[in-house]
Amino acid sequence: MTKELNLKQEKFCQAYVLYRNATESAKIAGYSDVSAHTQGHRLVQRPDIQERIEELEKEIETNIDVVAEIENQYTYAKNNGHTNSAIKALEVLSKIRTAKDDEVPKSIAELEGEIVRSLEILGEERSSKIFLQCKWFEKEQEENEAI
Repeated sequence: MTKELNLKQEKFCQAYVLYRNATESAKIAGYSDVSAHTQGHRLVQRPDIQERIEELEKEIETNIDVVAEIENQYTYAKNNGHTNSAIKALEVLSKIRTAKDDEVPKSIAELEGEIVRSLEILGEERSSKIFLQCKWFEKEQEENEAI
C-alpha cells in the first residue's frame, strides 16, 4: 500500500467489505449522517482505498455461513429503511434456497408433475404460448411447411 490510511478510512474499508454500501460504511466509520453519502462516494473512488478494500477481501475467510450473513444483511437493510438492499438480499436468498437438492425433482415423473402443476397455474393461453417457444416445435412446424 502506497499511503497509510487514518483510522476512519480503515474503518470505512472494513465496513465496505462487509456491507458494500459506501454511505453506510462512512457512517459506521464515524462520518456524520449529513456527509456520509458524499464522503463514502469520495472514499470509494480513491485508489489507496480501493487497494485496501482488495487486500481486506483477500483476507476474508471463505468458511462463513453465507445464508446467515445474507439474512443478517436483509434484516439490517429492512430495519434501516434500505428497501433496495433488502430486496436484493431476498433475491439472493431466494436463489440459494431454490437450489437446494431436496427441492429438485428426483425423477422424470416428479419433473413432469412439477411441469403440469406450473402449466395449470399459468393457464391454457400462457402455457400454449410457452409451448410454441420451444425450439423443437419450430423445427416440426418448418418440416410441415416444407411438405
